Parts: sequence; C-alpha cells; structure tokens
Amino acid sequence: MQIPMALFLHVFIHTLQISLSVMIMMVLIDFIDVKSRGRFKDLMRGGPLRQYLATAFLGATPGCLGAFMSVSMYVHGFLSFGAITAGMIATSGDEAFVMLARFPREALLLFALLFALAIPLGWTADFLARIFNFQPCRNCRLHQIHEPQKEHSWSHYLRVHIWQHIIRRHVWRIFWWTLLALSAVEIGLHYWSLENLVTTNPGWVLILAALIGIIPQSGPHLIIVMLFADGLTPFSVLLTSAIAQDGHGLLPLLSYSFRDSVLIKLFNVIAALLVGGLAYALGF
Repeated sequence: MQIPMALFLHVFIHTLQISLSVMIMMVLIDFIDVKSRGRFKDLMRGGPLRQYLATAFLGATPGCLGAFMSVSMYVHGFLSFGAITAGMIATSGDEAFVMLARFPREALLLFALLFALAIPLGWTADFLARIFNFQPCRNCRLHQIHEPQKEHSWSHYLRVHIWQHIIRRHVWRIFWWTLLALSAVEIGLHYWSLENLVTTNPGWVLILAALIGIIPQSGPHLIIVMLFADGLTPFSVLLTSAIAQDGHGLLPLLSYSFRDSVLIKLFNVIAALLVGGLAYALGF
C-alpha cells in the first residue's frame, strides 16, 4: 500500500500544528504550576470533600503535572484512596492539550464533566475502601520521593523545565503519537471503510476505549481523540476514554505501590464503562 505524498504532507503539517500548540499550552501550565506549587499543596489539607475537590481540580488541569502532585501527596499519606482516584478520573494527561487544540469547546465541557464526576466517584472509592478494609499506600516507599528544588533562575527554568521536561519528555512523544494516530485515521478513511466500521459499531468502540485506558501512558488514547475530532465517534466514547485513562499520571505511583495502582485503574475502568455506557444509552 503506497501512501500518497499529499496525504502524508497533510498529516505531517497537521501534526506539527498540533504539537506546537501543545508545547505553548504546556509551557503556560508549567509556569503557573511552578509559581503556585505551594498554594496547591495547601489545598490538600482538610476533610475528604476538600481532598476530592483539590485532586479533581489538579486532575482537570491539562497535562500530568497535577496528577504527579497528587501522587506525591498520596504517598506521603496526605490523601485518601478516594481522593487520588478522583484525581486520576479527572486527569486526561497530555491528550488534554491535543483536545484543546482540535476541539476546544467540547474539551472544556469534558474537563468540567470529569471534575464533576470525580467527586462522587472519589467518595464511592473511599466507601468501598472502608467496606473492604483497604489500607491505602501500605507499600509506598517514601524514600524514593524527591521534593522539587527551589531554583528560580531563568537558565534553570529553560534548561530543566522547558528543554528536559516539556520538549524531551513530552512534546516529542506527543508529536509521534499524534502522527501515528492521524495517519491511522486518514489511511483508514482513505483505503478502508473505517468510517462505516466505527459508526456502525459504537458500542464496541466504547468498550475498546475503556480497555485502551488501562495503558498507563499518554499516546495510545489519541486514536479515540482523533476519531471524535473527525466526527466518527460520539461524545460518550470520548468520555469513556477520558475516565479510564490518566495519561502517564499514574506511572509514579506504580513504582511506590503496584497494588494501589492496579486498584485505582480497575475502579476507573469500571466507572468508565458504567458512566460511558449510560451516556451512550442516553444518546450522547
């Protein structure tokens, strides 16, 4: 199968546009995070409702910075199991930036909905933890956690935050995953009956979106984002994907407590199927 040069150039240019938009938004979010890190930590102190609100807010913030901060608070014992679960439900990972670049209005609606859903689902996770006598973060190895360094020079910010973190760890991955996702969709539309296959089997696509959400990595979920952006899947499928996946926000917790990570992911995938299935049944 030979890919037409015009199709390749279209996908490549579109990928560059999306990646540049993502990088700009990432720099803005990172700068706000650096300037307000201490204030975010203060939000964590309080009762369960404040924890749900704080972690859901951090999770709804585009990117994985909020999720990483929630994990740090969790392994220090500042958050309940339900609170960290709420944060992961609200988190869309780096895909959030791509959604803002492709369909900003629907993306903001999705973030608000995830924030609203994360609070009762977080309470439900804590309720189940009490029923099953689950002790959160029992196996966390706190000595592996490193507090952020208090370095405020612009050279440090440009070298560490912009180059080493945003560009080397995020933007290049987003570029390649976006290129692959766009290529898969465009080739599928050009050579196969992808549109007919997806539109006639939305229920199976919804289940697939939840199963892909098991992968603790930003990138694979972009295929669902691109399908929605092209009008091939309903909002309920995108919602299912967003609830089930958390970008790579859960990766730090995997090294501290594999058991907790599996339970959080299991709860979120089940919640994604239930909520997404309900939204699909209601016609969304």
